[in-house]
Amino acid sequence: MKYPTYITGLLLILLVSCTKDFEEMNVPPTSVTDIDAGLLLSKVQKDAAFVEGNERANIEFGSWIQHWAGGQVAPVSRYIQQPTDGVWSAHYTLLRNLGQIRNQSLKGKEDDPTGRTKLAIARIMEISVWQRLTDLFGDIPFSATTEDAGDVNNKPTYDSQKDVYTKLIADLDAAIAKLNATDLSYGNADFYYKGSVDKWKRFGNSLKLRLGLRIRYADAALAEKTVREAMAQPLLASNADNAAVPTFNNAQTTNAHPVLQQFIGGSSDLRYLAAALVNTLKAKKDPRLPLIAEPSVTSKAAGTPDYFGMGVALTDAQLLGLIKDNFSTAAMSTYFNRTLATPIPCYVFTYADVSFFKAEAALAGWGATVADAETFYQDGIKAAMAMLPYNITTVPPAYVTAEFSFAGLTEQQKLEKIMTQKWIMLFGRDYEAFSEWRRTGYPVLTPGANQGSTNGTIPRRAVYSSLEGLLNSTNYKTAVANLTGGDNYTSRVWWDKRP
Repeated sequence: MKYPTYITGLLLILLVSCTKDFEEMNVPPTSVTDIDAGLLLSKVQKDAAFVEGNERANIEFGSWIQHWAGGQVAPVSRYIQQPTDGVWSAHYTLLRNLGQIRNQSLKGKEDDPTGRTKLAIARIMEISVWQRLTDLFGDIPFSATTEDAGDVNNKPTYDSQKDVYTKLIADLDAAIAKLNATDLSYGNADFYYKGSVDKWKRFGNSLKLRLGLRIRYADAALAEKTVREAMAQPLLASNADNAAVPTFNNAQTTNAHPVLQQFIGGSSDLRYLAAALVNTLKAKKDPRLPLIAEPSVTSKAAGTPDYFGMGVALTDAQLLGLIKDNFSTAAMSTYFNRTLATPIPCYVFTYADVSFFKAEAALAGWGATVADAETFYQDGIKAAMAMLPYNITTVPPAYVTAEFSFAGLTEQQKLEKIMTQKWIMLFGRDYEAFSEWRRTGYPVLTPGANQGSTNGTIPRRAVYSSLEGLLNSTNYKTAVANLTGGDNYTSRVWWDKRP
C-alpha cells in the first residue's frame, strides 16, 4: 500500500521524535542509576561483618575450630564435604559493591579532595574482603575479575594466592598514602570510624600487620618486611579504635547480633557450644565463661548450674544417644537480652587482635624485642576482656597469675599461649578464627569421631562454589590442579605451611 506524501512525512517526523526520546522515555523517573558511595560502604561494612558470625559460618567454620558444635542436620560440621556457594558469592557481591564506588560513584575523583580519601577507605575495605576470600579458598579469580556490568568476564582466570597477597600488600600501601585528613570523608555512613582518617590509617596499618603475619610460614622474607613496616606505623591502640558494626535492641533480626539471629527459627541442633571452648574456659577459670555460655538445662534443674560443651563431628551413634539439655548454648543473658543499654557490636578488627599480632611479631624479633612479646600478649588479654559484652576492666588476680607470665616457656609454648587467648577472643568471628588456627596450629584441637569426607581430620579450606565448575570450568580445573589433593577440605592454601 502506498501512503500519501503528507502521511509519509508525518510518520517520519513521529519516528524521529520517538527515537530521539526513546531512551529517556524508557528510564523510569524514580529508577536508581547511581548509588551514593556512603550507602555502598555502609552496606558492605554491615554485610561483611554479619556474614562472619551467621548460622552457616558457625556450623561450618565455627564447628571446625570448635567454638560451636553442629548436629546431624549440619553435614559440613561433621566433615562431610559440600561446595561453599553462599560464602563465595557473598564475598564477590561485597567486592562488586565496593567496585561500584571506584568505577561509578566516585570515578574520576581519585585526586580530588571530594573523592580521594573516600576511595582510599573503600580500597582498604576491599583489601580486607579480598584477604578473607583468598584465606578461605586459596587461589581465586582476582586480577581478571570485572566490575563493569556492561563488560562482565564470566570466565576469569585464577590468580595464585601468593600473587594475590603480594598485590594486596602493595595496594594497601598505596591506599594508606592517599588518606588525607583535609578531604571529604564518609561521616556517619562509615560504621567503623565515622570517616576518621586517623583511625583508618591505624586500621590500614593493622591490616598490613595481619597480611604480613598470615604469610609468615610461606614467604618469610615478604612477611618480615611487611610486618616490620607495619610495626613502625600507628596501629589500633585501644578498644576505642575497634572496627565494629553496631546492633540494635529491636525485633528486626537483620539488625540483631548474629549469635541471636541464628537462634531465631533455626534448628536446635545448631545451638550448642563445643566442648573444646567450654572446657578451656572452665579449666582457666575464665571470667568470660558465664558471659559466653549458658548453664545446661539439666544442671539448672538440678540446682547446680554448670557448663558443658558438646562434642564436634559426632557419629550417628553418638548423636543418637545425645540428651541436648545436658549441653550449653550461648549465654541467654548476654546474646538474647533486649534490654542492654549498649547492644553488643559485631566486631571486625580490634585492638586485641593487633596486640596478639604484635606479641607474635615480637617473638620473631620483627619490629620489637622478644621481651616485648609478654607485654603485648597481656595487652591482648586485657583488651579482649574489656570489650563488650564482657566489660571486665580488672582481670582477676588468679587469672593474671596463671595466664600472664611467659617465664620458663619455650618460644612454641609462648606462641601457643598467645594463639589460645586469641582463639577465645575470636568467638563469633569464625572466618578469622579458622585462618589463625590453620596458620599456627594453635590451640591444638582433636578432631571429632565422624570420618566424613576427610578421613576424620579437621578441614583446612573451603571448597569452591559449584558454579565455578559449571560456568568457568577451564580456569577452575587449572586452579584445582594447583591444589595438592584437589578441591577438597583437606587441601591446604599456599600460606598454610606449618605442620
